[in-house]
Amino acid sequence: MTRYHVPLQDIGLGRRFGGAVFRPGEVGYDEHRLGWNRTIDSRPALIATATTATDVRTAILAAREHALPFAVQATGHGTVVAADGALLLRTTALNSVDIDPHRRVARVGPGAVWADVNRAAARYGLAGLAGRCSTVGVTGYTLGGGQSWLSRTFGFAADSVVSADVVTADGTAVTATARRHPDLFWALRGGGGNFGVVTSLEFRLHPVAQVYSGMSLYPLEHAFGVLAAYRQWALDEPDAMNTAVLLLRLPPSPLIPEPLRGKRVLAIRAFHHGDDGPRVLAPLLEAAGPPLLDAFGTRTFPVASDATNGPDAPPMANRQEIELFRDLPDEVLHAIVEAGAADSPLAFVEVRHWGGAMANPGADAGPAGHRDVPFSVMAVAPYPAAGRTPADTALDHLAGRLRPYATGGSFLTLLTDSTKTRTAFTPANYARLTAVKRDWDPANIFRLGHNIPPATDRKAAS
Repeated sequence: MTRYHVPLQDIGLGRRFGGAVFRPGEVGYDEHRLGWNRTIDSRPALIATATTATDVRTAILAAREHALPFAVQATGHGTVVAADGALLLRTTALNSVDIDPHRRVARVGPGAVWADVNRAAARYGLAGLAGRCSTVGVTGYTLGGGQSWLSRTFGFAADSVVSADVVTADGTAVTATARRHPDLFWALRGGGGNFGVVTSLEFRLHPVAQVYSGMSLYPLEHAFGVLAAYRQWALDEPDAMNTAVLLLRLPPSPLIPEPLRGKRVLAIRAFHHGDDGPRVLAPLLEAAGPPLLDAFGTRTFPVASDATNGPDAPPMANRQEIELFRDLPDEVLHAIVEAGAADSPLAFVEVRHWGGAMANPGADAGPAGHRDVPFSVMAVAPYPAAGRTPADTALDHLAGRLRPYATGGSFLTLLTDSTKTRTAFTPANYARLTAVKRDWDPANIFRLGHNIPPATDRKAAS
C-alpha cells in the first residue's frame, strides 16, 4: 500500500480544525476513506472529518496552501474518482435536517441522507424529491440533478433548490440564490461539486402525504411484450405517475417471498401522486398479465419510497452504465431482454420514463439533465470477489448494442464514468458551466469527481 507521510501540523490544520483527522496506518483511516462504491479504493494523504463550516474552510485553504489534491465525501455513493494523495474532507457529521412546514422548505447539512429528510418532512405531510435509495446523501445527489420517484410530478431535485451556503475555492463563504450570485446558483443546480463545498442546502418540499406505489413481479419470459407495451403507454403517462420496468435478480431478502428469492423476474415499479393511480396503471398491468407478486398500495411517502425501490444495497464494488433514448426500437428491447436473461451477471436492467415536470422547468432552471429525452436504459452489475470479467463482458456487450440507438447523453447522478462527464449536459449548458467554473474555481481545485474544467477563453465559453 502506498504510504503518505504528511504531518498534521505541516498542512495547516492543527487547532483550527475541530474534527478528527486520520492518516494512513491510523485506526479509523480505512473506515473513513471508503465510500459506498468499493470499486473506488482511495488512498488519501489525509482524511479530515468536518464538524463545522469553519472546518470546511480550513481544509480547503490547507489543501491549497500545500498543493494537495482536494476531495469531498459524505456517503460515497457519488464517488467516481480515487482521492489518492489528496486531502479528503468527510462531511458525514454535518447531517442536520431542519424542516420549516410553513414555508415548505428543508435546510440540510452536507452529511444528511434522504432517510432523515423523508422521516422529518413526513410529519407535516411533506416530501422532498428524494433519491430512490434512502441512504444516498442529499447534497451530492441534488447538486448532480437528482431524479426522484416524484420527478415527473415536481421536476429534478436540483429544480427545487432555494439557496446554498458554499465555501468557494479561495475559502470565501457565500450564499447563492436566484438574486445573490445567480451564476453560481445556476451552476450548482445540476453541475455537481465543481464550484465549491456546500455547507448548507435549502430546498422546497411538496405536499405529499400519501402515494399509490409499489412493484409488481412477472415471469421473465413476458419481458419483451411488457417493454413494447410500456414504450407506447408511457408516452401518455400523466405527470402524476412515475414508472420504470426492470429485468432483475431479486435479492435473498426476507422481505421477498421465499419462492422468489434470488430469482430473475420482470418488474414494474410505479409511484403515483393522486387518487387514481390504479386506474392510470391498469392498462400496463393488464399487458403484463397475472403477476407473481403484486405489492402496490397506498402508503406514506417514506414507506412508499422504500417499498418501491426495495432494500438498500450494502456497500459493494459494482459498475453502472446509463444511456438515454428518444425512442425504443425493437433492437433496443431485444438487447435489454437478452442482457437480463436468466444466467446474466447483471443485477438489473432498467427502462425508465422521464419527461413530465423534468421536461418543463421554469425559465431560470439550472443545467441538470437532457430535459427533452423521454427514456433511459440503465444496467448495474456487482463485481464478485471471483473477478470482474463476466460483469464487464456483459455490460460492454449491452452497451455496444444500445449505443447506435442512444442519444450519447447521460445524467450526472447516475453516471459513474468520469471520462463522460460532458455527456451529462447540453452543449450550451456545458459551455456556460465552464465559464462559471473559470470565475469561481480558476485553478480547478474541485476536480476530483465529475470535473468540469474552467474555460480558458472567454469567447470559447460564451
